[in-house]
Amino acid sequence: MKRKVTLKQIAKELDVSISTVSKSLRDSPEISEDTRQKVQAFAKLYNYKPNLIALSLKNKKTKTIGIIIPEIVHHFFATVISGIEHVANERGYNVIVTLSDESFDKEVINMEMLANGSIDGFIMSLSKETQLKKDFHHITEVINQGMPVVMFDRITNDILCDKVIIDDNLAAFEAVRDLIKKGFKKIALITTVDYVSVGKLRTEGYRKALRNHEITVDEDLILKIEDTENCDDQIEALINKTRPDAIFAVNELFAVTAIKAAKKLGLKVPEDISVIGFTDGIISKYSSPSITTVSQNGIKMGNKAAQMLIERLESEDEEEEHYKTEVIETHLVIRESTPTL
Repeated sequence: MKRKVTLKQIAKELDVSISTVSKSLRDSPEISEDTRQKVQAFAKLYNYKPNLIALSLKNKKTKTIGIIIPEIVHHFFATVISGIEHVANERGYNVIVTLSDESFDKEVINMEMLANGSIDGFIMSLSKETQLKKDFHHITEVINQGMPVVMFDRITNDILCDKVIIDDNLAAFEAVRDLIKKGFKKIALITTVDYVSVGKLRTEGYRKALRNHEITVDEDLILKIEDTENCDDQIEALINKTRPDAIFAVNELFAVTAIKAAKKLGLKVPEDISVIGFTDGIISKYSSPSITTVSQNGIKMGNKAAQMLIERLESEDEEEEHYKTEVIETHLVIRESTPTL
């Protein structure tokens, strides 16, 4: 009997990416004819069956939810998991947490592994690489096999499923507006690259706030960071070169790094430069000075995501395809890194 293989094994054997294998099996015109034929022949030889994903769950429930998150180091994702677990456990479900480590291939592998009998449905936030590639075949495949998916925080409008988000654009707008009301005009932005959905939306909110208050958007004051683990030098260079009077950072890491860089340059926070961050995690509360931040309620987001998934799993209406997007409210928590009015 021929052994069955996975997408990952085919990719490794043929020295191509998982995305190339998947697209070849779907006759995507993006892939050359030679590569498509090679992949399809190999898949046929080794009895690869893409539709195996989730088939075992059609008639069998595991009472387990699969969670896929980009990383665990940020407080926000930890709070979302806590929120999911609370609701899931109350409803008799267990959870399995996996990390994509911002990798498209790892996200696909985790989904394929869990969907072959381990879980009933997914709650997930997309990896950076998945958003960059705009390749969501693995998610479409499990949904097509009848397995519900709920996306949170980093989502895509290209997939029809339930979603839980905040209004990132509005939250950023209100944070920057608060700085403007306090008299700041030279406001720098530390954000992500545009393909990360939340960073793009928060950048749009920043730009909108400046325009609405007739402040010219200075591109030199906008720093887009791709490698979040090595952002110290870039942030210090931004502050040293442009000398802003305030900074809006789209996540907690960027905010605390900005404060550290400002101190290194001999600037006092908030006397010389003010900082607003995003998330309101432990770092924001206990940093010195403590950081004014947009409160992004991860617990509530996790609660709602779990509720939506379990309702979908336990619904008797199998034909229901009306998907919902729930928007969790945010608010600005004023602390020591900005002056009070």
